[in-house]
Amino acid sequence: MKTYGLIGYPVKHSLSALMHNAAFKELKIEAKYRLFEVAPEDLEDFLLRDKEIRDSKGESFSMRDLSGFNITIPHKVKAKEILERQFPEIVKYDIGSRVRISGAINTVRIAVDKMYYLNTDVIGFRQSLREDMKFNPKDKNVILVGCGGAGRAVVAALAWRTSPRKIYIYEPNQDAFRCAKDHFSSFNVTNCIFEFISQEKQLPDVLASSDLLINASPLGMKEGDPSVIKKELLHKDLSVYDVVYNRETQLIKDAKSLGLKNSGGLGMLLYQGVAAFEFWTTSWTKKDAPVEVMRRALEEGLKECRKK
Repeated sequence: MKTYGLIGYPVKHSLSALMHNAAFKELKIEAKYRLFEVAPEDLEDFLLRDKEIRDSKGESFSMRDLSGFNITIPHKVKAKEILERQFPEIVKYDIGSRVRISGAINTVRIAVDKMYYLNTDVIGFRQSLREDMKFNPKDKNVILVGCGGAGRAVVAALAWRTSPRKIYIYEPNQDAFRCAKDHFSSFNVTNCIFEFISQEKQLPDVLASSDLLINASPLGMKEGDPSVIKKELLHKDLSVYDVVYNRETQLIKDAKSLGLKNSGGLGMLLYQGVAAFEFWTTSWTKKDAPVEVMRRALEEGLKECRKK
């Protein structure tokens, strides 16, 4: 029985186990996907020194017990730094430079004495934008709110062959702002222009000239969270994407009330999961991920979450 899982801190809210276990069952693969809480101070020991961790049911595992895993908040950037030092040669497998541009990873495959890593969030966002919103960012102005792990994946997705005219990156947290600015300013990966903004007073003019607004911040995950953008700043030519998937955020409610094209982040979660599943299994199963089975598992899990 192979074991896969998700590491993060916290992880109990995650729906990833539902879609992956549904996919394993559908394809008759003897594997189980589990949730592992790994505190930030334990991350490097877990990745490099086989430190034991417990899953959500209290069972103990170490790195040698796993065949692969996903990575979520707050480990995506740090895990990339740790694994890149240990396995620098794996960078050549980074198709499209998704890891290099995003500066983060979210999926790892373990093979003998090596760990192969990539960022399927980049794939997930691109496909969701195309499938769920029918939005083509080519020659468009985009404003991104939040530049943590999810935000970096969004930037990498937009910069990777889609060629928007300009990407505005808004991050009020000054430490995160400086870190992201330093990181993205070092790349010349597209004809589009990066513009970094850190002050709320700049938002009205930026939004007025933007075609797509993306929330990649965690604001909206909790009941009662306000919108990241005031409703009066939204306009009729603006499309809205919110990577938050566990509830309908105030931003999405505002977009719907104004008749704007919009999408929550469930599609991004699904498609990044599909890419991760195939990264782990396709080489030996020769089968594609059962996308609709995984979608239904997520939708059913989300309904149950919203009842609570």
